[in-house]
Amino acid sequence: MAAGAPPAPGTPKKLLVAALIASSIEWYDFFIYATAAALVFGHLFFPGASPLIGVLLSFATFWAGFIARPIGGLVFGHLGDKIGRKPAVVTCLIMMGAATFLIGVLPGAATIGVAAPILLVALRFLQGIAVGGQWGGIVLLLTENAGGGRRGMAGTFGQMGVPLGVILGNVVFLAVGALMSPESFQDWGWRIPFLASAVLAPVVLFIQLKIEDTPVFRELQERKEERDQQVVRAPLVEVLRTRKRTVLLGAGLLFATNSIFYVSISGLLDYGTRELGMPRQSLLAISLVSSLVGVFVIFLSGALSDRWGRRPLILVGAGLLAVWAFPFFWLVDTATVLGVAVAATVGSIGSSLTYGPLAAYLSELFEPRVRYSGASLAYQLAAILVSGGTPFIMTALLAATGSSASVSAYLLLMGLCTLASALLLRETRPKPAPAPHPRRAVAEP
Repeated sequence: MAAGAPPAPGTPKKLLVAALIASSIEWYDFFIYATAAALVFGHLFFPGASPLIGVLLSFATFWAGFIARPIGGLVFGHLGDKIGRKPAVVTCLIMMGAATFLIGVLPGAATIGVAAPILLVALRFLQGIAVGGQWGGIVLLLTENAGGGRRGMAGTFGQMGVPLGVILGNVVFLAVGALMSPESFQDWGWRIPFLASAVLAPVVLFIQLKIEDTPVFRELQERKEERDQQVVRAPLVEVLRTRKRTVLLGAGLLFATNSIFYVSISGLLDYGTRELGMPRQSLLAISLVSSLVGVFVIFLSGALSDRWGRRPLILVGAGLLAVWAFPFFWLVDTATVLGVAVAATVGSIGSSLTYGPLAAYLSELFEPRVRYSGASLAYQLAAILVSGGTPFIMTALLAATGSSASVSAYLLLMGLCTLASALLLRETRPKPAPAPHPRRAVAEP
């Protein structure tokens, strides 16, 4: 592709499908840990602790994956800007599948003692590195293959993998829980969802053999071969040196959506079963339904961002989450299936309105030569600041205050942070090409 040539007119359908499947399974692998952490890992890997301390320790290991995500974003963002989007994605998918499978065969503390939680944290750390590196690669494969007017829609095929991963995880846990006794589930049944991660292997092979790297990266490679001075030798260093404000504000865009999301899929599962006495299966089913709503809203908001701009959708979603912070727990504390379902579904709508345009928005905030590094760093910085700590913070706040109002205040603060970040960043949606002048529309001989 010659320098300055326009990108492909549309993202290939095989790439859309492959990215959606790969992203869904990758996030499935990452999120089933959250479910297992809330339900099983406390007594399995920390058997000497009280139920509350066991849950806190279990959520602390859950947090380890988020601490690792910025490392994955830094390492694979740098590699993705240097050697290509596709090789980075394939490597991350292999790492994730292997780490998840190994968690499924990991003995508990009763068998190997203190080595069990140490190995659990190490494997969770590998999961974090893998998911930290893959997000930027997946969304760039999608958005850089799309025309300027369809990047928002194309990026949603990576973003929809998040709620689809939750749905897949909940379906598997619901099925396993329904087919065996609670004792069998606690003993060995929880391992089945982790072992099922082996289905990621054919998707990795397909991407490696059938998907090409993006036109934007191929153009950068041609410039490199021509010794173009615009090619950055150390993209990560360049981002940290010249784009720190954009990275920090880009991370802030995710504070609202990440906090309500992890309260809903993990913190609420522990709170609902341990404090409110609600059935585990009912809470998993609520999470499944609200995530399904999220899939459609993510696609809609991403597609609408191609018409209305990225910031308006993010502002509406963050505003809704800020307003909903206290009603969310007023409904949850009714301890009724209907109350929790309404709380989670409205929260999912606000979260998805914000999340849908972010694939295109974060990538467009950075130049192509440092795009993988910049977008990944912003996205994964939010992971370590908010995402991984939210279930732990929620549990600790509830224990310290005895009131869910403290968690609502936390959600409100996160919503305000996202609103401020969106207001301080520029709009990036490409302006539509002007209509040709009637007199110039006549074809030349």
